[in-house]
Formats: sequence, C-alpha cells, structure tokens
Amino acid sequence: MEIRYASSNKDAKAYDTTRLREEYLIQDLFTPNNIKLVYSHYDRIIVGGVCPTTEEIKLEGSKELGSNFFLERREMGIINVGEAGVVTLDGEEYTLNNKDAIYIGMGIEKVTFKSLNPEKPAKFYLNSAPAHHKYPTVKIGLEDARKVKLGSIETSNKRTINQYIHPDVCQSCQLVMGMTMLEDGSVWNSMPCHTHDRRMEVYFYFDMEEDTRIFHLMGEPTETRHIVMKKEEAVISPSWSIHSGVGTASYTFIWGMVGENQTFTDMDHIAMKDLR
Repeated sequence: MEIRYASSNKDAKAYDTTRLREEYLIQDLFTPNNIKLVYSHYDRIIVGGVCPTTEEIKLEGSKELGSNFFLERREMGIINVGEAGVVTLDGEEYTLNNKDAIYIGMGIEKVTFKSLNPEKPAKFYLNSAPAHHKYPTVKIGLEDARKVKLGSIETSNKRTINQYIHPDVCQSCQLVMGMTMLEDGSVWNSMPCHTHDRRMEVYFYFDMEEDTRIFHLMGEPTETRHIVMKKEEAVISPSWSIHSGVGTASYTFIWGMVGENQTFTDMDHIAMKDLR
C-alpha cells in the first residue's frame, strides 16, 4: 500500500509539475491480477483499483491499517468501470456489470474479486474510509442512483450526477460516492468551481480515448494549479483545493468524498472573478 501524507496549502503554492503529480496524481490503477492501493492522510481515504484476469484476487489487511482484516474498521464503495465481474463478500457473490456499484459495510472479513471473462476483465475502482458503525451491503445499479442534472450546452457543462452512495440511496458512515456523465459537446466539470473545507475528494477519470487528456484544476481559488491526466487516473483533492477540469474530448468521472458530513450541497462556491 502506497502512503501519501497530507501537504499544506502554503507549501503546495511552490510545487512544480513533478511535485504536484507526486503528491496528488494516482496512476496505474488497473494492472492485470493486481491490487493498487493508495492511502491518503487526507481524512484517511484509501483509493484503489483491482483488475483480475486469470486469478481471483483477495483484499488483504495490512500493517498500515493496524487491523486483522481490511474492513475491520472501514467501509468501502466499489464501481466497476470494466467488463462484468464478481465481488465475493464472506462467501456471498455480487455480480457487477459496467457502471454497477456496491457499498460494503464495516466488518466484512473476506473480500475477493474475479472477472467473468479473463480476456475482458472487470476493473473495480474503490474508495474506502474509516467507519464507526456497520451498515448493510447494498448493490446499486446506474438505474438505482439518485440523478441530478446540472449545467447547459451553452456553458459546455451539461451533465448528470449519479449519486450511488448517498443518504438518499443507502446508508454509510461517511463515504459519499457517485459518477458524473457529461452530455455530447460538454467538456467542463464542476465549473463554476467550489471548495468544501469539511470534506476532501478524489476524482477518477475514465470512458476516454487513449489520446484524450483532462486538465484537472486544483489549488486554492487564488492560487490555482493544474495536472494533466489521462484515461483511468485519479487525483486527490485536499479540502482547501478546488476540484474542476476540462477535457480535450468526452469523458466520465467518479467522485468520492469523506470528511465531516455527507451533505452533497455543502459547498463554498467561488465566483469566477475571484479565480487566479
């Protein structure tokens, strides 16, 4: 498990491109028959990717968690961005097709992942957060997600926010997770932008062509920076940072939040005139 320590907003002002990418960008999430896990000290979220091909892969505990098994004191959300696969939880199987999600409550001891077709593997993207209470496991399809439509074609940001792990859909301790799908011709996300000092966030970009790039905007509103991202990469957004972006072509992204509350609309909006 890779560890990323929290960085100060004052220090981040001086980061060059290489340092920004080292601190916040998460790459190589889906390598065959492997689990990639990144533990961020921002609200202790874990971001990961699992791509089983010829093997069934088990999610193990680790020294970094100080627990006997991964979900002993944690909850987790998974969204499959690949082909059909199976997540097995203490012996019970859940089949996830593309864009299906599952919320897994604290206390599940054995978690394994497999693909139904090794030649067309599943790609399980996961977020995990510390938990204080056990809530039921819930499988959530795209059709089950709470839908919020925002933006317009005129501002190139017409989109549907699909809220998977959200108080109106299923119970969780602190994890909130969903997927935003942009309509044809729209390339901007989360603009006008905002911060929320009560929660940190992670964005994961996918459903892109190989040569499509995302210019992900971050930093304090008066000290903005950007990270150029490609397909199936994630980026950590500290609570002091904006999180917005624009693509060279169409894309979809998954957002995951943990922190002080689960109020999706609890945002501090930034006026366009105040961006620097």
